[in-house]
Amino acid sequence: MAIAKITPVILCGGAGSRLWPLSRSMYPKQLLALYTENTMLQDTALRVAGDLFAPTIVISNHEYRFIVAEQMRTVGIGPVEIILEPMGRNTAAAAKSLIFLMFV
Repeated sequence: MAIAKITPVILCGGAGSRLWPLSRSMYPKQLLALYTENTMLQDTALRVAGDLFAPTIVISNHEYRFIVAEQMRTVGIGPVEIILEPMGRNTAAAAKSLIFLMFV
């Protein structure tokens, strides 16, 4: 009997306004290396990498798509499915969109 794997979903967006001057609109805090040599996104993705987990899904703004993909590649995580939002819609809307996509 196969064991079901957990599908990690990482929300990676934001306006980059809460940690100013470090974070900016094109580089929000989760794309910065604040506490370790990795960014917050990379550290989160590394915590959910392994045999118990299915490939990671990242929900992000279309403006961060290349940064997200490169940061995942840099730490050896892939393939990563990146769901792009055309505009910021807050956490609840992003989660609702994901649930809708999973059941369509």
